[in-house]
Amino acid sequence: MLLIRGTAGGTALTGTLYEPGEEPPEFNGAPDEGTPYVWVCDAFYEVESGGQVQAIGDREIRIAFESPMPRGFETRDAAIDAAKEHVRTQFARLGVAGETVDVTVQQAETA
Repeated sequence: MLLIRGTAGGTALTGTLYEPGEEPPEFNGAPDEGTPYVWVCDAFYEVESGGQVQAIGDREIRIAFESPMPRGFETRDAAIDAAKEHVRTQFARLGVAGETVDVTVQQAETA
């Protein structure tokens, strides 16, 4: 299991990439079991009212969360590339330039 984390503006977003042999969470909308790599991460966007207050850099904004969108991939590289793009896209939805997002990939610690 890999954790793919983007940081920018004093906040972070982390998603999980499940690799072959690992059990991704099962829920409505999850990809077919035959997919060797499964990426799961929150998605969000800025709203004018409601939502949750989040500090991004020197401003506070309100964000609303969408249901996680699990995605299946055939190769590790394709999954990691898509995960990095997803993280950058979420920050871009909040007005943070994608190139300013620091994205790291690390092996998750297992129990």
